[in-house]
Amino acid sequence: MTTSSDSHESGSGRPGFTAFGLRAEAQPLAPGLHVVATPIGNLGDITFRALATLAAADAVIAEDTRVSKTLLAHYGISTPLVAYHEHNAAVIRPHLLARLESGAALALISDAGTPLVSDPGFKLVAEAVERGIAVSSAPGPSAVLMALVVAGLPTDRFFFEGFLPHKSGARRQRAAALKAVPGTLVLFESARRLADSLADLAAVLGERPAAVCRELTKRFETVRRGSLSELAAQYAAEGPPKGEIVIVIGPPDETTESDAHEDLDKKIEAALEKHSAKDAAAIVAGDTGLPRRKVYARVLELAGARAADPDKT
Repeated sequence: MTTSSDSHESGSGRPGFTAFGLRAEAQPLAPGLHVVATPIGNLGDITFRALATLAAADAVIAEDTRVSKTLLAHYGISTPLVAYHEHNAAVIRPHLLARLESGAALALISDAGTPLVSDPGFKLVAEAVERGIAVSSAPGPSAVLMALVVAGLPTDRFFFEGFLPHKSGARRQRAAALKAVPGTLVLFESARRLADSLADLAAVLGERPAAVCRELTKRFETVRRGSLSELAAQYAAEGPPKGEIVIVIGPPDETTESDAHEDLDKKIEAALEKHSAKDAAAIVAGDTGLPRRKVYARVLELAGARAADPDKT
């Protein structure tokens, strides 16, 4: 059996891969950039087309060559690896584009799942397209889509946000910007920030249904469902979980939006009891993540109503 330590080409003169104990030859690959989806965690989640592409490429462009080396070795593929990540992209990208323009066939992969989703591959693809270089894709696993289909939340429309800001204030502001998106939200988050992020999301988005998907496709895969505040409380009590996290949040509905407006008014009314309109707006904006200008406009409306009708105070 040929292993990854063998030559890039098999004994017949063609590159190949090994699956189910059998060696398969890979057909020649057309010049250009081939974007290849790789397993999220379970090495069995790879297509034969992806294996053939990785085997036949002149080189495999990878985020972390240590991670990718394990995948290639598992399938007996010895294609050379080229590291391409956010720290060296500006230097390496011109060399990769020059190789592509000279007729090379290069495969682009990420550490896991479909490339270009929260990784630096986008600029390489964009510049390749600008230069008229052929770009194709070997589709496959995606943590975004897998989380969406197992969450049990609406799938007809969704918005992928990626990672939220690390700090609470900025995170709430971003959540406020996402509040009106008329679809399910899908986010990535680190285990360390999970409880705090869920709490901030609950404070801004309200009691929306959500799912925390952890270690997708792996041995300890779990999907925990509940409202944002329930999930926030659970993870705050348990501490950070292990593994990769995807958060899926249900879309807004009329009841949720009505409750949110009522809650905002209550916060403003409470703030106005002790503070000026300007200070009340600042306090409520900081608490909800909503833009201060929007909150201030509502503060003035409520303050005007209070002045016009003292019986409401």
